[in-house]
Amino acid sequence: MSVVVFGSINLDLVVEVPHLPIKGETVIGNRFFTATGGKAANQAVAVAKLGIPVYSVGRVGNDSFGQVLLENLKFAGVDTSGVTIDPNTHSGVASIVVDNRGDNAIACAAGANSQIREQELSEFQRLLPQAKVVLFELGIPLPTVMEALKIAKDSDCTIILDPAPVQSRLPDELYQMVDIITPNEIEASQLVGFTVDGITTARQAASFLHQMGVKIVIITLGSKGAFFSSEEESFWAKPINVKVLDTVAAGDAFNGAFAVALAEGKSLREAMLWGNVAGALTVTKQGAQPSLPDRESFFQLLAEQEESD
Repeated sequence: MSVVVFGSINLDLVVEVPHLPIKGETVIGNRFFTATGGKAANQAVAVAKLGIPVYSVGRVGNDSFGQVLLENLKFAGVDTSGVTIDPNTHSGVASIVVDNRGDNAIACAAGANSQIREQELSEFQRLLPQAKVVLFELGIPLPTVMEALKIAKDSDCTIILDPAPVQSRLPDELYQMVDIITPNEIEASQLVGFTVDGITTARQAASFLHQMGVKIVIITLGSKGAFFSSEEESFWAKPINVKVLDTVAAGDAFNGAFAVALAEGKSLREAMLWGNVAGALTVTKQGAQPSLPDRESFFQLLAEQEESD
């Protein structure tokens, strides 16, 4: 009943600003802090915090950042035996600015993440028999993702792809190997070629992605909730009203909790609620991994939502 997460591991360098800068503008920030991040690492920690065995497959540099990243994953309860150390490049770094409304802009230097290849694929194949759910994202080389998907396709695992950082033209074969795809509004818009900004356009985008070969499409809509679509049904999962402080890692929290629910045998509708609860709790705190909910706070809010339905 474990989860394997394949992808990027970064150190986040975060600056709080009154507003996000426009092109050519310098904005004086209020505070600076560092936080461990990377989409795959965030998702692995999200899973670990909810009490499910989880394995991370990725690469860090042989530097102080890499040491911090590995130590933090281990402290969170993530098995890092599938993470390799690259002596020839730096660890991945993300520069993040967050404004007063919690919106953010991110620039990444992939570093060791860009070198993930055969060694990590071998580690992934070793860990795969233990997994019920596998999480992928696109912060590592696309050819490596494709090879890993081919390996996972021959297993009994549920394959979830968070298509971020988004690429407008992905191979058709990729869609056909994915069980569940989980873009946000912006990512969905770039994948389908038209603006996705609500339930109607999310439904249209889901139809497009189904035609590409994806069995289940989940489009997260931020404060509007999330849209679910499969061949059998579609529905809107209502948002959970909370005070937003920082939206960094909200999608990662959603994916992690959704994967945990599936690993525990919950229904897809239940898994959607789990994802929404985790995402809601995450935006109430700052940073990526530091904001991910622990088991106690998660199940408390989950119980409240179940009672209100």
